[in-house]
Amino acid sequence: MDKTNLTAGGRACTLYSCDKPEYLLIQPADDHDIEVLDNEVWHIETLTDAAFSLAVFKVKHWNNDLSPWVAPPVFGNEPFGGGAPDTLTFIERELIPSVGVGEDVPVIIGGYSLAGLFALWAAYTSNRFAGVAGVSPSVWFSDWLNFVSERTPAARCIYLSLGKKEEKTRNKLMASVGENIRRQYELLQTAGVPSVLEWNEGNHFTEPDIRTAKGFSACMEMLRKGGAK
Repeated sequence: MDKTNLTAGGRACTLYSCDKPEYLLIQPADDHDIEVLDNEVWHIETLTDAAFSLAVFKVKHWNNDLSPWVAPPVFGNEPFGGGAPDTLTFIERELIPSVGVGEDVPVIIGGYSLAGLFALWAAYTSNRFAGVAGVSPSVWFSDWLNFVSERTPAARCIYLSLGKKEEKTRNKLMASVGENIRRQYELLQTAGVPSVLEWNEGNHFTEPDIRTAKGFSACMEMLRKGGAK
């Protein structure tokens, strides 16, 4: 698999590509995610034999660029800025066309933590994504359950995961992550959306690269079983 750096819409991106990908994977990332990308890709390749390309872009302002709407700060004084619509526009109009795969190649969007929430939000907002991997997503986010309760995602499959220790915290808002992800999974099941909820060992900071690899590979396998390409 070839690894190249590129710029799309003024953003730094990393592309792992093959000649004839069956799927295009999209991932918003921070500096730590980018540091462990090689390991993530290696794990994806060990979990599936599907041919894929992975396009990763660095998020400039995490709490703004990935937040679906404005929300008060959780830690410190930095609020959430509601910049997700602009990020989604960048992905659809700038990043995907720059990768050079065919329009018939299914796109899977995935991410970790707030990027996982963004990926899930995109499933309910856009019809561009065949699969979504919400890996340890920030489903504690203000009004999130109200949002997903009133909508049905356009994605053909959704992967959810959480660390077993993530809901075991004294912070009441953060502790709601377990109940909220169970509820979202129930809503997906009721809506008939092929979905998986996987529980991983450890807390929120345990092996994010491996967890993300599991999410992407699971989505590819779900799409294959559903006959989607």
